[in-house]
Amino acid sequence: MVEVVGINGEAFLLNAALIEKIEFIPETKITLTTGKYYLVKDTKTELISKVIKYNHQIINGVTAE
Repeated sequence: MVEVVGINGEAFLLNAALIEKIEFIPETKITLTTGKYYLVKDTKTELISKVIKYNHQIINGVTAE
């Protein structure tokens, strides 16, 4: 799971494994494989870093902080 900040300013956890695509329109729109989408304040760079970190944790068997 990655923590993102919704357009309303509230943080929530998102299952990074379900991300299908991310658009920047100018807000960030994350569309999941389920068809549901979320508008978030996180930038392109922040999201990439969070997803990479999450994937590294999964590969290396590291538990959440």
